[in-house]
Order: sequence, then C-alpha cells, then structure tokens
Amino acid sequence: MESQVFFTAPERWDTERSHTFNKTGDNDKSGNGASLPAIIAAFVPSFVTAILFMVVFVLIRRHHQRIYAPRTYIDLIPEKDRTPSSGTARFAWIKALATLGDKFILEHSSLDAYLYLRFLRTAIFICFIGSCITWPILFPVNATGGGHASELDRLGFGNVHGHKRLYAHAVVAWLFFGFVMFLIARERLWLIGLRQAWYLSKTKASRLSSRTVLFLDPPKHASQNDDVQANFGDESKQQWAVIATHELDHLVGSRNSKALELESAEVTFLRNVNKKRSKLAKDNDSDNVEINIETIQSLRPVSKQYYVTGEGTDAINHLRDSLKETSHKVEESRESHLAHGNHTRFAIFVEYATQSAAQRAYRGRFKLGLPVPPNLAVQFRLIGVSPSEIIWDNLTMPQTARISEKSIANLLIAALIIFWSIPTAFIGTVSNVNYLADRVEWLHWIKNLPQPILGLLTGLLPPLLTSLLASYVPNIMRYVAKKSGEPTTVSAELQVQAWYYAFQLIQVFFVTALSSSATAFIPRIINQPHEVPTLLADNLPKSSNFYLTYFILQGLGSSARNILNYSDLFQYILWDMFVNQTPREKYNQYTNLKGISWGKLYPKFTNFVIIAIAYSCISPLVLGFATIGLSLFYLSYLHNFLFVVQPKLETKGKCYTRALQQILSGVYVGELSLIGLFSLRRATGPSIMTAVLFFGTIAYNVVMNRYLGPLEDHLPDDLMTAEEVEEEEPLLAAEEGEAVERAHDQSQVQRLGQRLHAPQQVIDPIARFFEPHIYASHKVMKAFLASHAFDLEPPEYSEEELRTAYMNPSLTSKTPTIWLPKDEAGLSKKEVEDNSAAGIKSTDERAWLDKKSRVVFDRDSLRELPVWKKSAEY
Repeated sequence: MESQVFFTAPERWDTERSHTFNKTGDNDKSGNGASLPAIIAAFVPSFVTAILFMVVFVLIRRHHQRIYAPRTYIDLIPEKDRTPSSGTARFAWIKALATLGDKFILEHSSLDAYLYLRFLRTAIFICFIGSCITWPILFPVNATGGGHASELDRLGFGNVHGHKRLYAHAVVAWLFFGFVMFLIARERLWLIGLRQAWYLSKTKASRLSSRTVLFLDPPKHASQNDDVQANFGDESKQQWAVIATHELDHLVGSRNSKALELESAEVTFLRNVNKKRSKLAKDNDSDNVEINIETIQSLRPVSKQYYVTGEGTDAINHLRDSLKETSHKVEESRESHLAHGNHTRFAIFVEYATQSAAQRAYRGRFKLGLPVPPNLAVQFRLIGVSPSEIIWDNLTMPQTARISEKSIANLLIAALIIFWSIPTAFIGTVSNVNYLADRVEWLHWIKNLPQPILGLLTGLLPPLLTSLLASYVPNIMRYVAKKSGEPTTVSAELQVQAWYYAFQLIQVFFVTALSSSATAFIPRIINQPHEVPTLLADNLPKSSNFYLTYFILQGLGSSARNILNYSDLFQYILWDMFVNQTPREKYNQYTNLKGISWGKLYPKFTNFVIIAIAYSCISPLVLGFATIGLSLFYLSYLHNFLFVVQPKLETKGKCYTRALQQILSGVYVGELSLIGLFSLRRATGPSIMTAVLFFGTIAYNVVMNRYLGPLEDHLPDDLMTAEEVEEEEPLLAAEEGEAVERAHDQSQVQRLGQRLHAPQQVIDPIARFFEPHIYASHKVMKAFLASHAFDLEPPEYSEEELRTAYMNPSLTSKTPTIWLPKDEAGLSKKEVEDNSAAGIKSTDERAWLDKKSRVVFDRDSLRELPVWKKSAEY
C-alpha cells in the first residue's frame, strides 16, 4: 500500500490517512512491528520512481526552458534580478544550487521566499539536533528496556519496562523541548531584526505603502470631511476615500470582457482567412494568391441571439458596437461617481509625510480631530498595503458585517475540518469494493468486471479521487476568506494559513494518530479535556511506525515531483496549442511565472515538524527520517525559487512568524503524550517532571507573545527616530565591519571564547546562535542587507501615479487595447482602422501569423509590446 503513495499527488497523504493507517495499526496490534525489510520494501519503489523523474527532468530541461528556467531569461524580470544561466550542460543547475543559495533569493527575488527556505532549514535543524539529543540516550535505554519488541520497535518507547528508565525520557524531553522553545524564540528575535532592517531600508521606507495607513470603517465625521489634517493629524498629506462602485465595477468588467471577446473574434477571423489563403496557395502551387471579397466575408465569425433559431449577425461588428456602448456607459458612471462628493466613504487611505508618522497613526498614537472617543475613532487599521493587494469589494463592507461574515466563515471551516472524514471515508470504501460486492447483493455485478478494470477501480481511482478532493481544500478556504470580508489578499492568505494549519493538525495528524474520525475524538476532548494525555498515550505509539516511512516517502515523492513539475509542463503545452489563441493570451501565458500560495505551503510542513517533535521521545527514529525528507524538500524548493517561481504575494514575513508559533503545538502534544504514558506506567517522578515542563511551556508561550508580539506587528518609535536622524546613505563595507565588531564587543560568548583561546571560526557561529539579541539587532541586520546590495535607490512617483495610487481601478482603468496579429493579406490593418473609427484603440504591432496560421509575438522585446504596462513600486 505504502509503495503506491509516491505515484499519487502529495495531498493523498493528507487525506487518505484512515485507510492507510488502519492497515499499519492492525499490524501493530497483531504483533507485527516495524521491520527494516518492510521499510526498504516501501522505500525502493519510491526511490526508483524518484530517480526516473529526475532522469526525465535532466533530459527535457534544456528543451523546455520556459517551464524549468524562466527566471534566467524572461525579459520582464530585471536583468539584475535574473538567476545566472546554468549553461547547456545537463547538470550545471546543480552547481547553481550550491553557489547561489538562499541569500541570492533574498536579494533578487522575495523576502517571503527567502524566509520560507529558512523555515525549511529551521525544521531540518530541529529534527537533526533532535536526533543528536535523543538517539544517543533513548536508543540504548529503549533497546535494553526489557520488553519483547522486535526489530526497529525495540528502539521505541513501548520496549521499556520499569519506572527508573523513564527518567531518561523525561530528561530528554526537557533537553529537546527546551531546545525547540529556545530556537523558536531565537528565530522570532532574528526575524524581528531582519524585518526592522528591511522595513527601514531606504528603498522600503520611502515607498508609498510604507507611509500609508488604511482606516477601515472610519467615523462619519471623517467620512464627510475632506480636511485630512484635521481628521488624521498634522503629518497626514493626502487621502483616498473608498466609495461604493458596484454598478461601475460591473460595467468595467463587462467592458473588459467585451474587449477580449472582440479581440478573440478578430483573431479567429484573421486566422480563418490565413488558413484559406495558405490552402489556396498550396493547391495552386503559388504564393501570390488573392481571395475575393465574398470568400473573406464568409469567413467572418457569426453570432446568433438564440443558439438554434436566431438570425446570424456579424460577430465583430456586433461586439464592436457593444464595446463602444459599454465604454460610453463606463465613462458616464465614472463622471457621476467623481462629480458627487456626498458618497458614503466606507474606508480611507491616508498618506503620511514619513514612515514614522504612519506607524504612529497605525498604532493610534496621534490625536484625531474627531468628535468621538479616541479608542473608538477608528476601529481597524492596516499599514503597508500595496494597491495590488486590495480586495476592493470588501472595503465597502461595514465593519459589523465584516465581523459577522468572519464568524460565519469560521463556523463553515470548522464544519469542513470536522466532517472531512465523511467524503474521504466514502472514497475509502471504493478501495474495498470487493469486500462490499461479497456482502451487498446489488453490487455482485462488480465481481464480473475484467480484472484490469477492477484493479483500476480499487487501486488507482481512490487515491486519484482523494488527491483531487484534497487539492481543493486550500482553494475552498481562500474563497471563503475573500468572501468573508478580508480587506487584502495578504490578510486572506494569512487566514488560509490559520485554517489550513488546523485542518492539517486535526485531519492529517490526529485522525491518523488516534485512528479515529474527527467527529469522534473532538467531542471527547471538549467534554473530557482531562483525558487528553491518556487518549494520546493510548494511540500515538501505535502510529509511530506509519511515520517512519511517511517522511522519507514524502521527501522522495513530492520533491522529485516538485522539480519535474509534469502537470505544469503538460498544461502549458496543451493550453498553448488548443486554448490560448490571441497574442494577449499567448503573452499572458508566457510571462505569468508560477506563483506560490504561502497559506497552503506553510501548514503542510509546519505539520511535518509538529509530528516529528511530538514523536521525538516516543519513537526517536522518526526524527532521522524527518530530517532526510525535509532536506529533500528544501533542495527542491531552492531549485524552484532560483529558476522557476516568481512569488506574487508578499506577507513580509508574517507567514514565517505564524509558522514558528504553530510549531509549538508539537511540543504541547509531545509533553501531553509523555504525561499520559508516564501516568499509565505509574511513574510519578517522570510525570511530575513533564507536568512542570508542560506548564513552563505555557508560561513561555504567554511571555514570548506578550513581549515579541508588538515588535512583530509594528516598528518601535525610538528605532524610527534614530533612523531619521542618521544620514540616508548605504552602509559601506567598513561600516558593515564596524557593526559586526560592535556586536563582538557586546558578546559574552566572544569574551568567553577569547579567555579559552578558542578558534574564531568556532566561536562566531556559536555566538550568533546563542545571542540573537546582539547578532540579529537592527544595526547588524541593516549591515547584512547592505552587504547584499539590498538598499537601492528609492522609487519615484509621477503626479498621476500618486493621484490614482489608492483609487479603485474601476475609476481609472482604460479600455484594453485590441492586439491583433499581422497577416499576409493585410486584413489586420483594416481591422485596426475599423476599430479606431469606432473609438477603440487597436494595434497589430509585434505579433503575426506564421505559415501554419499560429499566433506568434515578439518574445525578445516584452517591454515594448502594446499590452505591457510599467508597474509603480508602491
């Protein structure tokens, strides 16, 4: 069963847990534990398939650069940010992975991409150090524990008899869980220093979004008063009010759709004529072929008001008139919205003179000139919002409605998580259809099916259905988040991360580990919370064998599939051949690089770490397998971020912060499991030790969130004041060295190392690890960013860009330019003239039809194409 996992999508492991685990669990109960031959039997087929995938990747990579290396040459990526080409050698990309590394991604791609790779490295480090702590102590203790377990089960908790040996597990829990808590705190401190340096860099601090605060649901007085300084403080400069534009939004959407329909109809017409002309040229064996007007007219697309009986009309002329009429309605509606200043203002964007002023406004530390109590003046604020992130429909939602929608959304997602076992259980019955056919009379016909079909029905169909179903879970959550009133795509993605984390923890971990459905164990936990340790102690050890292969199979299967990425390859080829037919569609397909969904990606690997930590003292072998699996994932994502992926969503490190906090769930589960196991063995001493650790973990969690939470949310006043006093010049190499030297002078570890005469190359990494408050300070992180040419020239904005920055695109967007391909008959010129006569901007520049009537555009000059628009760096 497990050997089949590799051939299916990764999500199958996220949902078909009960079916897979029940077999493992049954084996455990019958006395058949984890054996090395069984693990090898599951490992070998997946390893062979992974090697096959990598061989295919190496063979086809050079022929499909758009799929496997677009970041090395796509013109829309600035040349300074492109990944250096790895050349034509088949394995040159491996050298690029080794030489470029994570810091190249920080400098040339995305802060979030860099932090995600750091998250994977942190996860690997936790599992590796966990192996170093647990294996030397617990393996000998467990192996000689006096139990009757065999093979690999001898290394687990279940082989230990007697109370005294359990002190080893309690001590290891203190060591390892303490290390995990220290590492989480260290990473949060490091991230605070990095984000402060990142936010306060000259490039980021001068961006409009860094100086703009979004006030959701402002008081009525502010909504009706245009005096921005009277309402939002003396340091405010200008405001953009959000008004309801639902009718206009509909008209603009209709206008854009009609423009694309017209473009598609005209391209179809040009291709039809070109195909006819090529056919006549081939029949007459001559390139100089003329087509009469009647034939050309007969090739024009026809539209009908009714599909069957309607009278046919010229589709191009009809769409042209319709587009002209809709564009006129858009302009009338805009004039109406802009002329009347008495519209209700549902939200207000306010620009401030400096970043520090915006931060003070964000935290409410300024006096509002509003006739309402200060704590009620503005209910919710956001800062650092880029115009491209805004969900405009949700900004017109009253705050009371937003709160209600959010509550309903939480209930819907809770129901989805709890009752997810129902569809997966139904699919699981398909794999046991032979059993059902023997016992259900009306299903006897299934046994008469040919063996190959029956094999597909029971073997291939269930995992395919499960994978397909599971792949929609994050998408469903994202849809619900956006419909529930989240104001930006970033806040929606953070909500997806929170929900999908709960889904992973409950459905992927607990349902498998407890060998029970969520509908069964969640009510028990709610009604009898004191039984949680016993519940975990009864079930977690039984499922440990399942996770021995879980990590290595996931690492092999998904990492190789990540790199080969055959689904994107097939989709690109098929869409290019059969779906995308206009120059615009070809251009969009070519230039839209693969993005990444942080809300979907983080929870899966957060759950990996949680599982590894939870089993660290019960089945330490899991940590080693998790280290290998996560390392393979790290290499695959490093490759993709360097060569393939262009992140489109910037959470500015918020996803990493949340993932670090969520990892602590593994510590809680591990501690509760040990408390339950020690209680079942009546081991009082180890139970007390672990209980103290558990309550200490709670105190640690509360204190860390209390003191680090504000620093993760906003910038300190004293830090911003110091930055404004300093000269706005990038750090020189000498200044970078001075920052590090000052850190050395403050370091206690450095002083101790000097007294012990320890080598500097040994002391430096130790000091950096144990003293993040020094080596991850703002000054040091600022020098770190400056050393990687991160702090570039600040962006400049035109008056028009500033005026329209935070205006709803429906109020400013223009009718899309109709982009046609040139044809040899010259008909594209006439279509452009006809469109221009109707007031529709059109062109046939830099696109043409080839000899096979396929649309081609100029890929060497993407920035000169008619559909390219320079985006302001807000």
